[in-house]
Amino acid sequence: MEYLDNLNSNQKEAVVHENGPCLVIAGAGSGKTRVLTYRIAHLIKNGIDPYSILALTFTNKAAKEMKNRIEKIVGTEARSLWMGTFHSIFARILRTEGYKIGYPPNFVIYDTIDSKNLIKSIVKELNLDPKIYKENFVYNRISNAKNRLISPLEYKNNPIFQEEDSSSLRPMISEIYKKYTERCFKSQAMDFDDLLYNTNILFAEHIDILNKYQQLFQHVLIDEFQDTNYSQYLIIKRLASVNRNIFVVGDDAQSIYAFRGAEIRNILKFEDDFDDLKTVKLEQNYRSTKNIVNAANSVIDKNKSKISKEVWTENDEGELISIKKSFSDNEEGKIVSNLIFEEKNRNQLTNSNFAVLYRTNSQSRSIEEALRRIGLKYKVFGGVSFYQRKEVKDLIAYLRFSVNQNDEQSFRRIINYPRRGIGQTSVEKIITISNKENISLWEVVTKSSTLLNSRINNLLIPFRDLIISFSNFSKNNDAFSTASHIASNSGLLKELWDDRSIEGISRYENVQELLNSIKEFIDNEENTEKKLDNFLQEISLMTDQDKGEEEEEGEYISLMTIHMAKGLEFPVVFIVGVEEDLFPSQMMISSREDLEEERRLFYVAITRAMKKLYLTYSKTRYRYGMLKDCEISRFIKEISPIYLDIENFNVTKSLVKNVIKEKTKNLSPIKKLKISSLPAGDPSQIDELIEGKKVKHHIFGIGTIKKIDLNSNQKKAIVNFKNVGEKTLLLNFAKLKVIN
Repeated sequence: MEYLDNLNSNQKEAVVHENGPCLVIAGAGSGKTRVLTYRIAHLIKNGIDPYSILALTFTNKAAKEMKNRIEKIVGTEARSLWMGTFHSIFARILRTEGYKIGYPPNFVIYDTIDSKNLIKSIVKELNLDPKIYKENFVYNRISNAKNRLISPLEYKNNPIFQEEDSSSLRPMISEIYKKYTERCFKSQAMDFDDLLYNTNILFAEHIDILNKYQQLFQHVLIDEFQDTNYSQYLIIKRLASVNRNIFVVGDDAQSIYAFRGAEIRNILKFEDDFDDLKTVKLEQNYRSTKNIVNAANSVIDKNKSKISKEVWTENDEGELISIKKSFSDNEEGKIVSNLIFEEKNRNQLTNSNFAVLYRTNSQSRSIEEALRRIGLKYKVFGGVSFYQRKEVKDLIAYLRFSVNQNDEQSFRRIINYPRRGIGQTSVEKIITISNKENISLWEVVTKSSTLLNSRINNLLIPFRDLIISFSNFSKNNDAFSTASHIASNSGLLKELWDDRSIEGISRYENVQELLNSIKEFIDNEENTEKKLDNFLQEISLMTDQDKGEEEEEGEYISLMTIHMAKGLEFPVVFIVGVEEDLFPSQMMISSREDLEEERRLFYVAITRAMKKLYLTYSKTRYRYGMLKDCEISRFIKEISPIYLDIENFNVTKSLVKNVIKEKTKNLSPIKKLKISSLPAGDPSQIDELIEGKKVKHHIFGIGTIKKIDLNSNQKKAIVNFKNVGEKTLLLNFAKLKVIN
C-alpha cells in the first residue's frame, strides 16, 4: 500500500478508518481531495466492491478528477463507482425508480432557463404583472421551498411564507408554485431541485426502494459537506442509516453558501445524528506561508459557531500581508494593476500567477479598466467582462442612441426593452421599410404615421417622444445627469430593481456601478469635456480591446468573486474593496449568523493565497452616483497585526499601535520601559542618517540603519530595530533621531 506513504499521520488515520461514521475536518490547503481519493482507493484495495460505494460531490469537475486519480491507483475497477454530483446520482436513481412516483424512465430535466420560461408563461396565464412577478424572484422562492422539502400545499398553508409574500406584494406565489408543479408533472419533467425533492419523496413513501439502496451502498462518502442543504443531508442520512459507514469531508470555516440553502448546522451538529462518530482533523496546510495561515486563523477565531482547530504549516514564514490604501476605486484599480506589473517583473511571474478577488461582481469595473490601460491580459470568471454584461450594454445602448439616432445596433437593443409591446414582427416591418426607402430605422419611427399601420404607430409614438426628450436633455446637461435621467425614465432601473432575486440585485449593482463610473468621469478635472458623447467615446476606445473568446487563450490574470474562488489557489492574491458595508456586505450584518458567514468568506479569500496577499481598501467610493467616505473593514482590524506590513503608513494609527502592542507583549518589563520612555527630541537631518548609525524612532524604538536609499523619488532607510525587527521607512515621515 505504497500510496499511504504519501500521507501525513492525520490524513492516513482518516484514509484507513475501518467502519462507522467519520467526520474529516479539513482546513484550507490540507489535502482534502487527496484524503477522499485515497479513502475510496483504500476501500477498493481492501475488497469493497466499487459498485457499492457512493461518492457525492458538488461539481462534475471534482467527480471526474477524483475518479481519474482513483483509477491510477486501483485500475479500471474505479469505473464502477457511484461517483458524481448529487443531482447526477439521484437523477440516475430516479430514472430507474421514478415510476413509483409517476415518472417514466425518460423524464425530461428542465434547466434553469426552461424553468424560468415556464414560470413566465404561468404568470401571463394568471394575468399577473410580470414586472412584479419576475421569473428570477419566483424561481428562487420556489427553489428555496423545495430545498426545505415544502410542498405547494404546505407553502400555501404556512402563515410565515404567506406574510412574506404579501409584504413583498406577491401574494400569488403559492398559486404559481402549485401550477408550476402541476405543469412539470404533466410534461413528465423535473427541474434541478426536483431531483432532490423527488428522491426524498421516493425514499419516504417507498420503504422497499429505500431499503434497496441502503443495502446497496455499503459506504457513503461526501465531499464539501459544509455546503449541503437540508434536502441533500436528509437523503444522505437515510441512505447511511443501516450500514452507518458514512465518511464526510468538509470545513466549517469555509461554509459560505447559506444564500443557496447550505446549512452549516449539518457539519456542526453531525454527531447528533451519529453519536459513535470518529472525528479526524486535517490541520497542516500545504498551500500557504506561515504569515498567511496565521493571519487567516486570527480572523476565523472571532467566530463563535465553529469546530475548534488550529491550522498550521511547515512552509516558509513568507512576506507580511500588504495593506494598500487608495482614495478612490479607480485609484484602487491602478494600484492593483501597477503592483501586478511590478511583481511580474521583479519575481519573473506570469499573468496566471495572479488573482483579484472581490465581494460583488460590480467591483470588477475599476480593476478591468486599469488592467486594460497597461495592457495586462485578464479573464473574468463566473461572468463576463463588465462592459459585456447585458444590463450594462442595455443602458449604454440607451445612452448611445440618445446621442446618435442612426445607431442601428442600439436601436434593435432598446426598441422593446423594457417591454413596450413592440414585438419582433413590428421590428422586422421597420427594417423592411428602412431598406426599401433607403432611410434609417429612426426615420421610419419618426414617419411612422405615414409608413406603418396605426397599431404599430401608436406603440412607437411613446418611444419616439422618449428618445427625443433624452436627446434634448443630453445637450443641456453633463454625462452623469443625462445617464441618471435616462436610466430612470427609460424604466430600465425600475425593471432591475423590481427583480429582488440574487441575480437581479447583482444586475442592479452593475448598472449603478456604470453610473458611478460616469460620475467619476465628470468629477475628474482632467476631463474638460463632460458631455455624454465624451464619456461614450472613452469607453468605446476601452471596450474595443475586448476579444471575446480569444481572451481565454494564453496566460491571464484571474478576476472573480470570492464565492467563485473557493477551492482554487494562486501564488499572489489581491482582495479588493475590504471596507465596511462592502465587505462585510451591508446586507449581511443584521445578525451574528450573517456576520459570521461574511467572516468565513473573508477566511476563504485569505486562504486562496500561496505566497503573497494584498488587501486593498478605498477612502472614498462612488455609491449611487455620490462620492461617499469609506471605512476600513473590521475584518482587516481582526487580523493579528503582527502579520501585517504597515511600512507604508497606509493603515490607521490604531493598527500601528496594535502592532507595537503585539510585538512587545512578550518582552520583559524592562525592555518595554525602554521603548515607552525614549527621550523626545528633534529628528536628525536626512544627511546625518548614515548606514551603521544608531537611531531612535518614536514608535519602533532603538535600531541600527542597515541601508540608505537616497536616489529614489521617496528616500528610504532600512532599519533593524531591537524589539520589532527590520522596517523600511520613508525618511520624510520617519523622524529618525541619531543617538550615537
